[in-house]
Amino acid sequence: MNNARAPLEISGVKIPAGKRKKIELPIAELFDYTKMAIPVEVVRGKEPGPVLFVSAAIHGDEINGVEVIKRLLASKRINSRMKGTLIAVPIVNAYGFNRNSRYLPDRRDLNRCFPGSRKGPLGHQIAYTFMKEIVEKSTHGIDLHTGAIHRKNLPQIRACLDDEETSRLAHSFGVPVIINSNIRDGSLRQAALDKGIPMLLFEGGEALRYEEKVIKTALMGILSVMESIDMISSKKKNHAPQKKDVYTARSSYWIRAPQSGSLRLQTKLGSKIMTGELLATISDPYGSNAIRVESRKTGIVIGMTMLPLLNKGDAMFHIATFHDSEAVEERLEIFDEILDPE
Repeated sequence: MNNARAPLEISGVKIPAGKRKKIELPIAELFDYTKMAIPVEVVRGKEPGPVLFVSAAIHGDEINGVEVIKRLLASKRINSRMKGTLIAVPIVNAYGFNRNSRYLPDRRDLNRCFPGSRKGPLGHQIAYTFMKEIVEKSTHGIDLHTGAIHRKNLPQIRACLDDEETSRLAHSFGVPVIINSNIRDGSLRQAALDKGIPMLLFEGGEALRYEEKVIKTALMGILSVMESIDMISSKKKNHAPQKKDVYTARSSYWIRAPQSGSLRLQTKLGSKIMTGELLATISDPYGSNAIRVESRKTGIVIGMTMLPLLNKGDAMFHIATFHDSEAVEERLEIFDEILDPE
């Protein structure tokens, strides 16, 4: 797998060392005989090295990652003396992407269909093909996500940190916040772990939006991981590697709407919040009967709704808890300045 001199074959197409190739990976045929395919671009270095897949839009409305992969493929750093192989998959759920929808035609979540099956429902067929043609031919993986519709996530890495190599990759990605996230049955992460392939899940931004800071963050992180597994050389030669303060969440919790109504926010993404701090108020259309929404524990806001119209029980805030939330907030501010120095 790590012999870059041997031809790599995907869907019957052989890609020799030192070449790059675009491939349409056939996955299914719809009821109107429309053929579905996953676009793939393979970039192979001349020297042996790891095989890294980077995928996006498993949820069709999570489009930030599509732009990230465009920029990754255009980067001079992967076009000169890269070792090993990069398998770039910008749109996994082509149907959802074309419809601006998170789901597949049968309303299934593709990220609950892995490892899939050859003769199962559409989602299982896609998952099966993706596992056989992409994941099982890789040594490492990065999957790019955003928040769901009308929900925004702080840039973060979610990974199973019990695995030593996965933990190393998570820290090398360089975002300030890592969530030690349990594996979900049917997810790509679960299927990759079962195959012994260390994989990271990047979360950032919201669905159906390109967000420049999130895109830059993901691109920087992918290149940093490629450095850490010796696919590309560091930009700063003859210098000690720069220390990146990374904080792992001890736990996280959701705050849901205690009643239906209109939301007025009192905090923002990335803010440190204290136990009992006011996060928002919810009121009726007249502005009366206002209910205070307060935090239960000290932590950092890593996800929040962007839709001010709520039904009782709707998810409002995702709060991660840390040993030193103040240090995390400071690191987030510094990281934000690095991305946007002006």
